[in-house]
Amino acid sequence: MDERIQKYEDKMKKTLSGFETELTTIRAGRANPHILDKLTVDYYGTPTPLQQVANITVPEARLIQIQPWENSLIKKIEKAILCSDLGLNPSNDGKVIRLLFPELTEDRRKELVKDVKKKGEAAKVAVRNIRRDANDAFKKLKKEDVSEDEVKELEEKVQKLTDKYIKDVDAAVDKKSKEIMTV
Repeated sequence: MDERIQKYEDKMKKTLSGFETELTTIRAGRANPHILDKLTVDYYGTPTPLQQVANITVPEARLIQIQPWENSLIKKIEKAILCSDLGLNPSNDGKVIRLLFPELTEDRRKELVKDVKKKGEAAKVAVRNIRRDANDAFKKLKKEDVSEDEVKELEEKVQKLTDKYIKDVDAAVDKKSKEIMTV
């Protein structure tokens, strides 16, 4: 592939993977340990990802169990969960923290689907902005002795990439929406 197009495809790939990562943090009524990916805990004065200070398991469909490697971290982990926007109340028995996921109401499911669609639109706008940047760069090539046909060809290739990544974003939105609406 043309290296002039490759860098724009790489940006589109990053946009898509960032969007997919963001979707994993939206809870769908089932316990998904990835919703804890963004949480950090103060570990000896350093903000450390939760996965690096505790063992995270999903023993049941609607329960996440967090077992810190040091008991002194239990309070800090609970505080991090309460301060986050997860909307979960942790409970602990002195050794293990449990996060119980309540059943989502129909209204809450619809709200989450709307949120997913909004994030999908933002990802599509980002992909289109990358296309615009590419087309602007290609127009500048006209001034640098590149034929109009070659510029047209580059623009068409970027348009095909844009269509592909927008279709991928739509597919991810549909998949997550189905997952959320499944009771």
